[in-house]
Amino acid sequence: MADIPEKDLEETRAALAPTLEATAAILPWVAKPRPLRFAKELNQRWVAACRNLAAAWSARHHVETDSVRPAVFALYGVALESADTDCLRLGEALASAADGLEGTPPARLIAALSATIECFDEASGLEHVLFAERARHFAERLEGCLSPGGQAVERSPVLDRLFASEARERLERLRDALAALPLDAYALKIEAGELAQQAEHLELYGILHLCRELVQAIPSGIDQLENGTVRQGLLAILDQLETAIAAVDA
Repeated sequence: MADIPEKDLEETRAALAPTLEATAAILPWVAKPRPLRFAKELNQRWVAACRNLAAAWSARHHVETDSVRPAVFALYGVALESADTDCLRLGEALASAADGLEGTPPARLIAALSATIECFDEASGLEHVLFAERARHFAERLEGCLSPGGQAVERSPVLDRLFASEARERLERLRDALAALPLDAYALKIEAGELAQQAEHLELYGILHLCRELVQAIPSGIDQLENGTVRQGLLAILDQLETAIAAVDA
């Protein structure tokens, strides 16, 4: 190959200089990391909850007490805080699947749970670039395993809207009972119990779990009815219920 004259090289460099400068200016922006979608602390708790669930799932045959369900609902609690539709759907599907583990669960459900838990046991957590697609895929897979025909069943938007509308009314009555001085423990238990029954009929096991958690947290002693710490704990559960109910009607 013949040597290129120095004059031609200089002219080529001069012609390319503006393009090279523009490229150099763009590169820092191209390399810039994506902005975070979730609070860093929230994502850290999601990652920790996924790892805890993975450990509980691996050890389920070697421990006497059930540690999978508590781990699932701990993860569901983080999903509620995220207020992300895909994340909440995945959490609800996991809660339903955990409820289906009683007795002799079908092999397809075990396989789907194993694949789901393994997939989300990774370091990037909620910030994974494919998180939304993965969450929808595994939620559909779990829902399909739980349906009678083995196929994911489309939820009825009409039933979901009716449930959400009535659930919001119950939630307002729950907040009123909590705001009473002293708090109205009887009304809290009645409303939470009714809401739990409705959620169970629609297989909304995440909401069902929160209702049961609320009932368990209601104090039985008169001296606890005005305890500020107890009231704050109940309020936190009501806030989680509000987020879960909103996701049903999203």
